[in-house]
Amino acid sequence: MNRSHKPIDEDEYKKHQAFLTLDKIIDFYKSLSFSIFGTLPLGLGGALGFESYFFSSIQGTIESIKSTLKNGRINDSYILLRKYHDSLIIHIYSNLYLSDNFSLENFVVKKIDDWVKGKEKLPRYGTMLKYIKESKKLEKINKLLYKEENYYEKIRKRCNNHTHYNFYYYALLNDNEIYLENRIKALNTFMNDLEQIFILHISYLFFMNDLYMMSSDYKDYMDIGITPPEDCQYYVAPFAQEVFNDFIKNKKPNLANLIKKETEMQLQ
Repeated sequence: MNRSHKPIDEDEYKKHQAFLTLDKIIDFYKSLSFSIFGTLPLGLGGALGFESYFFSSIQGTIESIKSTLKNGRINDSYILLRKYHDSLIIHIYSNLYLSDNFSLENFVVKKIDDWVKGKEKLPRYGTMLKYIKESKKLEKINKLLYKEENYYEKIRKRCNNHTHYNFYYYALLNDNEIYLENRIKALNTFMNDLEQIFILHISYLFFMNDLYMMSSDYKDYMDIGITPPEDCQYYVAPFAQEVFNDFIKNKKPNLANLIKKETEMQLQ
């Protein structure tokens, strides 16, 4: 190993496609947070902006990943990736639990409402994941998302290896002043892991709550007192169509076909 005074392969590293991908993901969460602001999930007793603030928090995590990678700290980035994975499992679990337990007789779902209000912790990661995987509502999409056995578990294991320095090599990936021939290879692996986790989240989002994809057209017409065109409520926001095309349609066509089949939204 040779120590230098700047990150090795600086131009190749800093001009890597990874950073354009990160910008796309950041823009998606920012746009989604803005577009659904004011939406209150059924089952909460008064947490206006709950979803919007959750997405802006995730946006912040992705921004932190980008900043950390820019500094050549691939090892630290995996710690943030594990946090990102945790956050999406929490998000999907809380939405699914609300959907399963909300009714006119159970207008406020205590478990999730107490978590929002800081009165109760959610279950551990493994318990939440089990609940998601065993859901009848998500059976169709789970079969596709978890088609490759233990795929996401492998990503999780990689995150844990980096977090706990299970191999000396992971420590080296946090030093941006030493020569590592496979640093770009490690960045490629990281970005593939990030993309797969992002695909997992948006697939669940679009499958469970397709209103997240809704364009602002319907609301815009109503705000200015004009009757919206027929089926205007099914128009898809450009930012949602873009990530659907780039990350699901182009990379997971079977998954894209299922989501298009299950939604009334006019996905292309």
